[in-house]
Amino acid sequence: MSHRIVLIHATAVSLEPTRIAFGHVWPEAETVNILDDSLSLDLQQAGSQTPEIVARIVTLSRYALEIGASALLFTCSAFGEAIEHAQAAVALPILTPNEAMFEEAMTAGSPIGLLATFGPSIPSLEAEFQVMARRHHITAKLTSVLVPEAMEALRCGDAAAHNRLLAAAAPQLAECATVMLAQFSTSLALEAVSRVLDARVLTSPHSAVAKLKSMIDSD
Repeated sequence: MSHRIVLIHATAVSLEPTRIAFGHVWPEAETVNILDDSLSLDLQQAGSQTPEIVARIVTLSRYALEIGASALLFTCSAFGEAIEHAQAAVALPILTPNEAMFEEAMTAGSPIGLLATFGPSIPSLEAEFQVMARRHHITAKLTSVLVPEAMEALRCGDAAAHNRLLAAAAPQLAECATVMLAQFSTSLALEAVSRVLDARVLTSPHSAVAKLKSMIDSD
């Protein structure tokens, strides 16, 4: 039986990394992409998740239910609060972009590094990480490094520069037991970052797809 997994994107650069992750981990799933890149633009301008942005995320989640989704995965890491509202409002398994990756990282010990390319996502990510750590009764030190020029390179179509810039910044997290590539799009740099670190390197799309598959298979 094929399961329809609806993917909600707030930036076009997450489309290809998500496709790659499903191809590696769960190729038989039927994926449907919903892209509203005004969400990331409006969040950047507002500086925080406004009630209007939260309402739009909930509306997109309800639409996913209407089109027959078995589960829903958000691919932008900057909307944690809004996704919580969607989880409460819509009767679907809804996975945040990074919860599966965070769970994996916490099994490897501290300190843990976060390599990000979209600045507005960092407060949401750090808050979500600490909430999950408290829930699991874990004390974990999280260090974040932001490389915004890598996102700009990717948006201009230069994936090689994106990967090179992230690999150049990665040694700032050399003391970490695990390094997480924060955005779905940063998963494109997995190989480049892994070459310069001894740490375990995790990506949000691969972890998320594996968890989704496990959730659906167990039903």
